[in-house]
Amino acid sequence: MTHPHTIHTISSGWEFKQHHDPDDPDAAPPKIAEWLPVDHLPSEVHTELQRHGKIPDPHVGLNELEVRWVGEQAWIYRTTFPTPPEVTTVSSTAKAELVFKGLDTFATVTLNGEVILRSDNMFVEHRVDVGRLLLSFPAESENNLEIIFEPARRRGLELVAAHPEHDFIVHQTEVSRGPVRKAQCHWGWDWGPIILTCGPWKPAQLEVWTVRVEDVRAEYAVDLSGGREAPTVEVAVSATILGAEAMDFLEVEVWFGGEVVVQFRGYKDDEDKDNDDVNIPAAEETPPWTYTSPKFTIPDPQLWYPRGYGPANLYELRLRAISAPTTDKSAAAVLAETHQTIGFRTVELVQEKDTPAGGQSFYLRINAIPIFSGGSCWIPADTSLATLTPARYRAWIALLAAGNQNMIRVWGGGVYESDEFYAACDELGVLVWQDFMFACASYPTYPEYLASVETEARQNVRRLRSHPSLVIWCGNNEDYQIVERYGLEYRYEEDKDPEGWLGTNWPGRFIYEELLPRVVREEMKGMGGGQVVYHPGSPWGNGTSTTLKVDANVGDIHQWNIWHGEMRPYQQLPQMGGRFVSEFGMEGYPHLDTIDRFLVGGEGSRDRYPGSRTMDFHNKAVGHERRLLTYLGENFRIKYDMKGFAHLTQVMQADAVSWAYRGWRRQWGTQQNDGKVSRGCGGVLVWQLNDCWPTVSWAVVDYYLVKKPAYYAIKRALAPLAVGVVRKFHDWTTRPADELWKRDTGHVDLREAVRDVVFDVWVASARLEPVQGLVVIRFISAETGEDEGQTIEEEVTVLPNGTTEVFSGLRYEGADEKLKHVLDRGYVVIHASLLVGGEEVASDTSWPDPIKYLDFADRGVKVKYLEKDLVEVSAEKPVKGFVFAERQGVTVSNNGFDVMPREKAKQVRITRDDGADMGELAWTFVGQ
Repeated sequence: MTHPHTIHTISSGWEFKQHHDPDDPDAAPPKIAEWLPVDHLPSEVHTELQRHGKIPDPHVGLNELEVRWVGEQAWIYRTTFPTPPEVTTVSSTAKAELVFKGLDTFATVTLNGEVILRSDNMFVEHRVDVGRLLLSFPAESENNLEIIFEPARRRGLELVAAHPEHDFIVHQTEVSRGPVRKAQCHWGWDWGPIILTCGPWKPAQLEVWTVRVEDVRAEYAVDLSGGREAPTVEVAVSATILGAEAMDFLEVEVWFGGEVVVQFRGYKDDEDKDNDDVNIPAAEETPPWTYTSPKFTIPDPQLWYPRGYGPANLYELRLRAISAPTTDKSAAAVLAETHQTIGFRTVELVQEKDTPAGGQSFYLRINAIPIFSGGSCWIPADTSLATLTPARYRAWIALLAAGNQNMIRVWGGGVYESDEFYAACDELGVLVWQDFMFACASYPTYPEYLASVETEARQNVRRLRSHPSLVIWCGNNEDYQIVERYGLEYRYEEDKDPEGWLGTNWPGRFIYEELLPRVVREEMKGMGGGQVVYHPGSPWGNGTSTTLKVDANVGDIHQWNIWHGEMRPYQQLPQMGGRFVSEFGMEGYPHLDTIDRFLVGGEGSRDRYPGSRTMDFHNKAVGHERRLLTYLGENFRIKYDMKGFAHLTQVMQADAVSWAYRGWRRQWGTQQNDGKVSRGCGGVLVWQLNDCWPTVSWAVVDYYLVKKPAYYAIKRALAPLAVGVVRKFHDWTTRPADELWKRDTGHVDLREAVRDVVFDVWVASARLEPVQGLVVIRFISAETGEDEGQTIEEEVTVLPNGTTEVFSGLRYEGADEKLKHVLDRGYVVIHASLLVGGEEVASDTSWPDPIKYLDFADRGVKVKYLEKDLVEVSAEKPVKGFVFAERQGVTVSNNGFDVMPREKAKQVRITRDDGADMGELAWTFVGQ
């Protein structure tokens, strides 16, 4: 007797408590000895304890310290469930499997008193045949399922001690994380707390089946020889069928736009098939049966494009294993089916020698279009991953996409994200750079560890390979920098013996340059030429440099000589780029509403001031006090009240990312004298998009999805058409002393910034066709608000998918005359606008540095509500860093902008979630 594949979710009826080992005489009495109900699975022990009032909210005040004990203890979860009737039917051929999508991390699972599973890898799914145990247990009884979770830190230290042959080098945290396959940031990071979670962090379910379909892949090739407007797509579908002897045929359908575009049946033999059906080879004598269809073409194929370059077209592949024991088709029964979203596109990582710029290019070409990858790095969105919902994932990706970003990098110290995360990226055209889960360490390679890593890698590559958004698999985050810092053995060209690498003092090379690329190659085999890229690490420079000593001309780089390292002025960022900047960042405070939510007492907290105990505790970056104040002191008149200080850090962060995105995008595609386009910088990814708790960090959007001004700065810099203006930077604080006189920089002529006003103007475009535009440049007195000198207007033909230089090294001629007046009058703000068809589509402003020298009194700012949710902002004099105070549930269409006199007033749309406070938004600007 056959049964359809059914899934019984085991999500309710769970309870948990602290586990006490009766065989350990030294064990302390448990703090949580009683069984407490679990709300539902997925679950994580900290969340459950907080829900029951047993621990305080770890995100508030210093409570992280109060809950550290939780991660040092063992915990037990248990539930009961009935045996499904289809398992106990006498004639049943059904199999019963318990499936655990994810157990965090060291877990022992028992069913009806018998150990059925021991797990030590958070990233691995487990499938256990339990049919025998279910049938041997009394049918009228409930089955008893228990999971004991041991503390990850203790087990990690035991593994370190057990493998003295390996020199564990672990940055950011203690050494115990090195041999543990768990989210590395759970040990704490420079933006997140130490919260060592445990629990069934993904769903658990009982699957009963006679036939099961797995390992489905749509192998495809895209032919663009006829142009992107007329591609051809050839596809072959393969799958593994377990229990295939019980089915009669496999039905394959490809859907697009709600309609079937391809449909056929595959039979196990040559009998009883229609003439239109596609034949498949005969089944093997022993299961599982590997099915491979003949190649077929997609009619009128619609390709998948990244955001900003075309539509993100998606297809759906459906497979059904069908039993049809009679000629009556109405008697057919579906025994198993799978649905898989797919998209057709080509992808190449272009690393070509580039003579004009030196070195090698590093950019993506998708569907034969060079792509500038502008986006963000992603960390886990919560300290408790079990609380993340599909809606929350989608909100994050929608927010990223709305900010003109087209790439997100899933960082290697977190997790392989939920299916909903990648589905949202597919739908919204967001490219995914996916790290394998290794970060900032020298990892071991003993056999059991390598076996676990290979299982983890195969499962996750297989799970995610159909997503067209996922274009890069990357071996690790910053592990190659460990090699450089400690002088570990790495001879890229001379040593090509993978087995020999295991005997060096850096065996991790075996993981990143042999094991992981082999897994990607094998799991992606046949899935289209160049469907995914493998990159050994981030940063990594093709073996010539791992970019600890930054090589801007090879591979990708992490630029941390801003904030970290040399702490160079952020105005120098345009000269600090590379072929692909996959990390850089500047810290900024969140809005006051978020700060008040993590201060004990909220707005009335005694710690509601910059540098308080709680504020310092919620900033995990080493040396943040010195770094924040240094950058603020160099650029702004510092305010020490919470509102003023938070605002200045936000404006500073927005300024820094603006300098980076504008300057590096400018290097994306410039036309050379020979007519060729030089791809100097292929992408920019800010560290970081998001937070895992309410904190002060480099995130451009805080834990509650409230956007900082830096988010809008990126949005403006990555607009489809963006104008840029920048003047020569006069650095008073960090430049070397005069080589002739060896003078202290305190004796420089500060009037130089007024006298020597030299600037560039350019237009960056993501359009795939030329655009006719008009660039208008105004010079506005910072003191009076009056226009100084002649307005410049220049007609331009904007180069498609690249950068058009409008002016380079142009001098403001009114500077010398202005020196006759007070110094403030000599400062001019340069404002550039781009008009297309008479409408302004982009603008940019160049302010004299440092801002702290300017007097922002009497700006004449007016904020007028045109409608309940539409605000108009204008000013009589130049305004720097106008910021609305956003909060959860209340967002604005633009923020952190400058306001110029006699320009069209800024109109800002306010969006409020249901139930959000309808009051007016507070606002401020620099020098208010």
